[in-house]
Amino acid sequence: MGEARVAMVRTAGVDRSGSGDVGAVGGGVPGRPLPWWLSLLAAVGAGLALLVSFPPYGRWWLAPVGVALFAVAVHRRRPLAGFGYGALSGAVFFVPLLSWTNLHLSNLPWLLLSGLESAYLGLLGAVAAYVSPVVDRARWSWPAVTGVLWVAQEALRDRTPFGGFPWGRLAFSQDESPLLRLAAVGGAPLVTFAVAVAGGFVVAALWRSWRPVGRAALVPVVAGLGGAVAVVGAGFVVPVGGTPTTGTAVVAVVQGNVPRMGFDFNAQRRAVLDNHVNGTVELARRVAAGEQERPDLVVWPENSSDIDPLRNADAAARISVAADAIGAPILVGAVLRGPEPGQVRNVGLVWLPGVGVDRERMYVKRHPVPFAEYVPLRDIARMVSKEVDRVASDFVPGSEPGVLPLGPAVVGDVICFEVAYDGIVRDTVVGGAQLLVVQTNNATFNEAEARQQLAMVRLRAVEHGRQALMASTVGVSGFVGVDGRVFQGTGFNTAEVIVRELELREGRTVATRVGLWPEVLLVVGAGAVVAVAAVWRRRARPAGAGTAVVAGAGEDTEER
Repeated sequence: MGEARVAMVRTAGVDRSGSGDVGAVGGGVPGRPLPWWLSLLAAVGAGLALLVSFPPYGRWWLAPVGVALFAVAVHRRRPLAGFGYGALSGAVFFVPLLSWTNLHLSNLPWLLLSGLESAYLGLLGAVAAYVSPVVDRARWSWPAVTGVLWVAQEALRDRTPFGGFPWGRLAFSQDESPLLRLAAVGGAPLVTFAVAVAGGFVVAALWRSWRPVGRAALVPVVAGLGGAVAVVGAGFVVPVGGTPTTGTAVVAVVQGNVPRMGFDFNAQRRAVLDNHVNGTVELARRVAAGEQERPDLVVWPENSSDIDPLRNADAAARISVAADAIGAPILVGAVLRGPEPGQVRNVGLVWLPGVGVDRERMYVKRHPVPFAEYVPLRDIARMVSKEVDRVASDFVPGSEPGVLPLGPAVVGDVICFEVAYDGIVRDTVVGGAQLLVVQTNNATFNEAEARQQLAMVRLRAVEHGRQALMASTVGVSGFVGVDGRVFQGTGFNTAEVIVRELELREGRTVATRVGLWPEVLLVVGAGAVVAVAAVWRRRARPAGAGTAVVAGAGEDTEER
């Protein structure tokens, strides 16, 4: 048995890269993971680095650092230990990242959501620990292995359960990074892959014994760090905005603000509607005075009319006052009752001057938010928290993409969190959208959430070669160019009106054309890595052993 053990350590722990200095960062034992306390620190550091890479902090370059720390924390661990360290990183990351979900409710929904999201990073940690033999045998496979595993984790998290929750994808931290430009080629999955590959290069460079060595041994270190820099720098050479321009449109966004922030902001629904009507009428006054160019179309945010204007004549009359004053169609974010009793719909309505609502042009939100706009398994959910009864009526989803002719433009409308979902946004562009519109209501959250959402809008503009805008009830609203730059961003919890001439574009970027395929191929790559690891671990198992030993961990290593 002793000989078998030695053979296993040789199989899993020997560096095949030729550098000859295998071991943990900081002088670990070849074939073993970091000491448990160093893994603990690395896991916490990974979560903190990931958190600070996102808005409102915006230190995007810390995302690869977080990935690298995550990798060293779980490397050569048993899968169960990898799950624990990964979930710890997830908790340090998601609990503060999603803190805006508890601002006006109890802590329980926030903690449950954060715990669920952390479990996905726990799963990533378990799988990364399991495939340790692959990167031990081929050190320079570490960047690609890290990249495909992160994409696979996000692909699962983005879809499960109840349609998933893509908040916190690595790609959404890169709104100020050169890597954002990669979205034009492969969408958010390719950006995530590139961030994780950069992190993989860092850990491949630094995972070594660091005992006194000659200059030659530092070459792989320099090469690895140089690889990380090269991956990030590659974004500069990716062209963006190659889709043809077919015209322009002057677009106004009305951010009417709300009487008070909070979950019950819509208790004063008429005041919110009046704020947006009055903002539009004031814009019309400025147009009449020659102070402002007349817009071709006006966008109001989600929930700008929570009084159903198709059933309430007074609400309809108020919206018509605004449309007639400005002389341009308005995209109104409204809540409609029905189609069945006890149901409601979150919609974008086209309101025409002199005509009123155009019933043939309406977008119904396709992805209502579970436990916020509808409650799955309500009886079971009520046993966990009575807060679910605040959602008195379930929102029902629409079935058609939000492709709406609006004045001279065809807009691709998505509502609130839908901007985080790749397919929902892409469907509007494939359907003919020349301009991307995100209607959102941030009155129940805070500025950090709004800026995280704006980062997603920036990625979508680059991804599909369309100029975009975000219209929020309270902020942050703004216009976004095809290169991801933000123009005329508004403040938070303010009433503002912004106007800009935007390009109308047609054609498709590479990312729009290939759609889901980059993610599919990268997930298949992750599956192949796991399969290879399974084969090597099986071969490393001693003959007759009742249980498999983690390759590269060493049986005598303390696993915590």
